[in-house]
Amino acid sequence: MKLIIMTKSTFFVEEDKILTTLFEAGLDNLHLYKPGAEPVYSERLLTLLPEEYYGRITVHDHFYLKQEFRLRGIHLNNCQAEPPIGYRGNISRTCHAIDELKEAKRHSNYVFLKTLFDSQSNPKDKSTLTIEQLREASRRGLIDKRVYAMGGINLDNISMVKELGFDGVVICGDLWNRFDIHNQTDYKALISHFEKLRKAVG
Repeated sequence: MKLIIMTKSTFFVEEDKILTTLFEAGLDNLHLYKPGAEPVYSERLLTLLPEEYYGRITVHDHFYLKQEFRLRGIHLNNCQAEPPIGYRGNISRTCHAIDELKEAKRHSNYVFLKTLFDSQSNPKDKSTLTIEQLREASRRGLIDKRVYAMGGINLDNISMVKELGFDGVVICGDLWNRFDIHNQTDYKALISHFEKLRKAVG
């Protein structure tokens, strides 16, 4: 299985240092997700990261950043959204229901299916799928090598996700909750947890 890390929804002081260290530790796919933020802040964050890692970053908003920084691709936050006119490159999408998967996969390199479990980064995001529904989707071949599990994914449920046939997982809260952006500067525990996640999906 593959591992995608999604950024915190807000910017913070140590972020560029942590992201650089995650890339150095083997992070292959980072999703830059800063809803509602002005593009200048995303630009600033990107300029603070080593250029060699730009090809591992997928952006959720301000799609011009993909071209400007030669990023990996763009992500559409729902399966009905259309990419910018004339866009060529990697596209991923978020699906909020199993019946969206088949069509979304036709027009995407990969898709996220949410919300599998209660979110650890957004308390309002509760599980919307039952294990029975997921098993049936797997049996029907809807969950396959182009579908990533999202929502409340952690070390305790990665093995279950793997058994269901997902190609990867999207981690947000399980990682970022290990670092207090207001009171900490030492992020060794966060990096250590990332390494455990890599081992679990491997």
